[in-house]
Amino acid sequence: MTSVATPAVTPSAGLAGQANDALSQPAISLADIALAHDVRFLLATFVDMTGKPCAKLVPVEAADELESGAMGFAGYAAGLIGQKPQDADLIAVPDLSSFTPVPFIKEGLAIIHCDPHVSGRPWPYAPRVILKNALARLDQKGMQAKVGAEVEYFLVKKNDDGTLSTADDKDDSPRPCYDARGVTRMYEHLTSISDAMNSLGWGNYANDHEDAAGQFEQNFNYADALTTADRVVSLRYILNILAGQRGMTATFMPKPFTDRTGTGLHFHLSLWSGADALFPAGDGKVDDGGRGLGLSRLAYSFIGGILDHAPALQAFLAPTVNSYKRTGATTSSSGATWSPRKASFGGNDRTHMIRVPDNKRIELRSGDGSANPYLAIATAIAAGLDGVEKSIDPGLPSGPGESKPDAHFLPATLLHAVEALRKDPVILASLSGDPEIGAYYATAKEEEFLSWHNQVSDWEIRTYLTSI
Repeated sequence: MTSVATPAVTPSAGLAGQANDALSQPAISLADIALAHDVRFLLATFVDMTGKPCAKLVPVEAADELESGAMGFAGYAAGLIGQKPQDADLIAVPDLSSFTPVPFIKEGLAIIHCDPHVSGRPWPYAPRVILKNALARLDQKGMQAKVGAEVEYFLVKKNDDGTLSTADDKDDSPRPCYDARGVTRMYEHLTSISDAMNSLGWGNYANDHEDAAGQFEQNFNYADALTTADRVVSLRYILNILAGQRGMTATFMPKPFTDRTGTGLHFHLSLWSGADALFPAGDGKVDDGGRGLGLSRLAYSFIGGILDHAPALQAFLAPTVNSYKRTGATTSSSGATWSPRKASFGGNDRTHMIRVPDNKRIELRSGDGSANPYLAIATAIAAGLDGVEKSIDPGLPSGPGESKPDAHFLPATLLHAVEALRKDPVILASLSGDPEIGAYYATAKEEEFLSWHNQVSDWEIRTYLTSI
């Protein structure tokens, strides 16, 4: 097992202004930061491998105990995080740079993201630790990753018969994307989320109705990879709680409706060396290979690595049984699925797995709403870095709506993705550098698939009851 990155306490763009000023002083404590923001309680938070947020509600009077490593969790009870019932506690070690006051949820409440430790060391199965390890490996090569995330979700309500319907009864058009009326009817919800993001300094810049009835997206500025992953986790929590307060359910389930477009979680990735962007070809330089996208040789190799490892990556980008109802869809009520089926790349074309909207970034479009942002970003970086190290050439970009004949098909089911992961040593070892962690994850996902597969569905009753 490789060495594990030690969490650092540094200022972050994720902090609202007053906390940034406080954290610039080395002696500042979590209690001091909390009191400066009139915070009375802290949600000491981490996620398991499925992305489920786990937390303890800690009064500010016990902030010093939290900071000193006195808050233990029974890891096996917390979820999929590499522990057995007999194992030592996970200790939540707070990252002060992630301090996020959320008074719009509850007055006096804040979220603090934590790195689980066991026996004094960062726990290598913990998703946030996994991402920090991936970023440490990147940093050893003099590079840093910046990431933007597009968080899509549905607003639904559960009917008495157990079925789902759109929370807004009037939102029933087959092609509601960008509908001004739908956005206006959800004005209170959307503006409350926008106000929340802007109060935290995230820079919300757009809020729109997505392609399916009941589906929305709210965007915020890109940041360093860890900050963005923390924000995705925080935003999912904020969306869930604020929607619930209005009698709705915000769901990130990839495909809650058979006939509608599914929910994506798209990542915009770029590599930097300090203040220097590494993806553009550079002033006065000819685009590598004359491919017309303005990217550097390093950027093409990074793309090549992701495409080369695409089938295995889907185990993290599309990590649920339901994910493959989205990627396997051939159409939707709007006429498009916006979900790639092959590992292709091209220009400003949303049908590709990798879209290149400009020469500063790439957009990875095969992830869905169930993806754990820490694991998705970590494994994508590992794949891209492998491409850089091997100087993989992805060839010419594909044309609009096209893909190369030899391009990888993305897995048809979660089980296919698990099989691809087990056959890919680079991605299998991308979780804290330990293939045993990758194997643990693969086994858990295989069991998830088989648990679903063992259930008799309505479709089977309709199809087979009297067919023989």
